[in-house]
Order: sequence, then C-alpha cells, then structure tokens
Amino acid sequence: MEYRAASRHQKEWGNRLIDDIALRSNERIIDLGCGDGILTRRLADLVPNGSVLGIDSSPSMIATAKKLECGNLRFERLDINDIDFSDVFDLAFSNAALHWVKDHERLLSNVHRALVKGGKVRFNFAGDGNCMNFFAVGREIAALPRYKAYFNNMIWPWFMPSVRDYEAIVRLIGFANYRVWAENADRHFTEDELVRWIDQPSLVPFLALVDEPDKKPFRDAVVASMINRTMTADGMYFETFRRINLLAVK
Repeated sequence: MEYRAASRHQKEWGNRLIDDIALRSNERIIDLGCGDGILTRRLADLVPNGSVLGIDSSPSMIATAKKLECGNLRFERLDINDIDFSDVFDLAFSNAALHWVKDHERLLSNVHRALVKGGKVRFNFAGDGNCMNFFAVGREIAALPRYKAYFNNMIWPWFMPSVRDYEAIVRLIGFANYRVWAENADRHFTEDELVRWIDQPSLVPFLALVDEPDKKPFRDAVVASMINRTMTADGMYFETFRRINLLAVK
C-alpha cells in the first residue's frame, strides 16, 4: 500500500508517542485519524482490559484498518470534525493527522466532551515550520502559467500553528491542566523515500485541483524541483518536520 510505504517516519513518531504514555491496561481510547490502523492495533494490545476505537474519514484507510479488528479494537469511518461522544474515553490519541483539521477550537471542544473526568489528550501533529521545502516548491509550480488557474481559489488544507498560537486555543477549552511544546523532527530521505512521501500524501490536495491531462506534468515538475532543492552533499534529501505536542487532562 502506497501510504504504508510512505509513512515510515510517521509510524516512528507514533510509536515514540505511545511509549511515553503510561497505560494501565484498562483504558478506553479513541485514535483520531487512525490511518491504516497499525498504531491503533498497538494501543489495543497495550489495553487488553480496555477498548480502542480508531476513526478516519478515508474509506480506503478504514477498509485496510478493519482487517486488524479484534476483540477490543474496532474502526469506524468518521470525520474527526463530526465526533460526538460524551464522557466515554480515558484517552484521546492522535499522531500525524490533526494538521488536516482546520478548526481546532471545535476539535478540542469535542474531545473535551468525549473524555471522562481525568481523561487525557495526547496529540502530535505538524506545526509551524513544517515541510518548508515542499510548500515552497508546491507554491512555485502552482504559480506557473500552465497551472496557475487551477489554484486561484485554493483553500490551504493544512493547519500548522506555533506553540504560542496553539496554547491560546487550548486555553479556551477548559482543561484542568495542559502542556504544549514544539519538536524538531527534521529528516533525511533517500530519493525513493522522498518521492513516495511527495506522492502520498503531500501532493494529494494539489492534484485534486488539477485536470487529468496536467496531473502527471504537475507532479513530475514538483518531484524534479524537490529533488534539486533538497539534495544534500551526502546524496540524501532533507525536509523540515516540525511538530506540535499536546498533553492535557480534563
């Protein structure tokens, strides 16, 4: 699966995130933006006396994830913006997904309501300074005469705040306590890894706006420019990955 091949670094971040959570074995957990379910399955293994629900808006992701369902683990196709639970979960977990959610005041309000008293939030997602090379190249290619008209009304699909800006949002929601902090996760790729990551998922929002005859030329132009821009002296390819972390308690 293309996503699984391109998301190795995201799985690494997620496993470190899980390692830092002290689970008792009986928590009820919701995984927001569960993707292919690999990390969600690990959470379920760590709470044999609890339960885990993984949600994602992608039909293909949920179809893949459902193959991992077992006694205390289930998956549901559900947009994060539409979660509507009250006093159900002990932990709301999310790794490398919430930069696709634009309204975090709404998100955090819904999550706060979904947690039991004393329930925890543990999020990691892209923050200010993330993917600086890719975004520069994407804007540059999108501004070329051949493609410019496709992007005249483009709504930027990502939300990548600074720590200060995110703290301001979290403060409004009313958690008993919280901590927001930044993380530098810059990465060097092989050329093959870089191209897979560009194709899935980075280019998807751009290509959705481009007519079929221009999709491949646009994609190829972005890939070529990224290879040229990010190559380092050792033959690897560099991209910035800056993360926002949230730990909060209701």
